[in-house]
Amino acid sequence: MPPHHAALVQLRAFLAQPHMTPNTKLPPERDLAEQIGVSRGELRKALSILEGEGLLWRHVGKGTFVGSAQPFEMVSLGEVARISSPAEVMRARLVIEPALCSEAAVHARMSDVSALRKCAADSRAAQTWREYEACDNRLHKIVADAANNPITSALYDMLAGIRRTVVWGRLRRDRDCPGPEHHSFAEHDAIIDAIEHRDPALAHAAMLRHLGSVERHLFAAVYREGAERS
Repeated sequence: MPPHHAALVQLRAFLAQPHMTPNTKLPPERDLAEQIGVSRGELRKALSILEGEGLLWRHVGKGTFVGSAQPFEMVSLGEVARISSPAEVMRARLVIEPALCSEAAVHARMSDVSALRKCAADSRAAQTWREYEACDNRLHKIVADAANNPITSALYDMLAGIRRTVVWGRLRRDRDCPGPEHHSFAEHDAIIDAIEHRDPALAHAAMLRHLGSVERHLFAAVYREGAERS
């Protein structure tokens, strides 16, 4: 008989008690081992077996609980933003937004394309960086919603919320608003053209190229500002 067999029998009996309802937290291992009269090593083996059977679930740093594992634990956007960096935000955008743009090329309506064209025109007419950034945010949101999937729209909204919350710093601008040569103008046009022409691969590539430009310009400015301060 395996040495952990007695621990397994005792642990099953312990869990059969009426108050051991789903999500009840078990005592710490040291205390539980003493309560059921086994060694901690035998207890750990028994816990592992019952976890494999779906009778227990563990949360690192919180403990062991009765029942099957929790499928999803909500984490606040503020907490995610607190532990995220601008570089991680950009990496997430590079993963998510090109795929949404590809979906938009398949599912967008003509009203979506018209709204995108208006955003592009408004961004060129912006008199301040704040106005331009509002247009840019709106354009990316329209692309996400044009994928016509409430789940991916919600995922984009979460990403956008984290993006707004993460501390990016205040970058010094050389002018009050984007100049006519600003890289995003032509890149936005390419994105809209690909969506209008129903070309998912081209839309994906256009968004990826645009976000790559955003990343290069953003972090070049960050590094330049850091060098000037040092």
